[in-house]
Amino acid sequence: MITGVSVAQLGRWRRGGASADGTTARDYVDSYDMNRVWPAWTNQAGFERDVFTFVRIEYDSTYGGAGWGRGGGGWAVDLPESDLNFSYRLQQITAMKVNPNGLILRLTNPELYKYPFIYMLEVGALEFSEEEVQCLRRYLLNGGFLMVDDFWGEGEWQRFYFQIKRVFPDREPVELPLEHPVFHCVFPLDKKPQIPSVGGRGRNQPWRYGITWEREDAREVHYKGIFDDKGRMMVIICHNTDVGDGWEEESTDPDYFAQFSEKYAFPLGINIIFYALTH
Repeated sequence: MITGVSVAQLGRWRRGGASADGTTARDYVDSYDMNRVWPAWTNQAGFERDVFTFVRIEYDSTYGGAGWGRGGGGWAVDLPESDLNFSYRLQQITAMKVNPNGLILRLTNPELYKYPFIYMLEVGALEFSEEEVQCLRRYLLNGGFLMVDDFWGEGEWQRFYFQIKRVFPDREPVELPLEHPVFHCVFPLDKKPQIPSVGGRGRNQPWRYGITWEREDAREVHYKGIFDDKGRMMVIICHNTDVGDGWEEESTDPDYFAQFSEKYAFPLGINIIFYALTH
């Protein structure tokens, strides 16, 4: 059973218009968050590099309509709650030692290769530079793993598909069956979950009435993988679902927590991390 977090006051920092490359999720706080508290824990001194770090990728978008976060970009949606909550649950529920701060990097940052897992979301208006295409291809073919999350509908899929095909023109995303180990390696899932945003209140929360999709052309959830020549999955693409909102909004509504965060979002996220690190 997942229970409430213990929290400590987070330091204050405002991003403004500058790039967040190389900063931490814990640094990513604006005035809206100044009175909030966040999960906090410590690891053994001297072993700071012997921990798992949740790395979010900062990227450029062709337009803001794909869901700009508080900091002004689709890449920043759900920050910092999503990354900090998930990192807390990962170290709470498993035996893993986890960095409590997380990290924000661009694909061109040479520090990227120190981390085996990276996360991108709201990629429906993603636009890679040619340098980023080359960096991501090199990172993935050298053992890295990418999780893509929180984009909806056919239009956003086509825009993302165009960009990921620039990275791997000769590799096609393949739909993952429920029997795939990523859905069972730690927590056995009974379905490929479609996780909605938490919404507002009452009738502004359509998931209370069984509607878990955000638009009519996004009714069917998809989990697709891209594999290397040895059959290792390098990329998992979570389309028509919002796993990160299940992490971010765990304390917003107890029904949402029980139905989506506890039951699917955290278990799936933990499965993906363990799969990425062990396969």
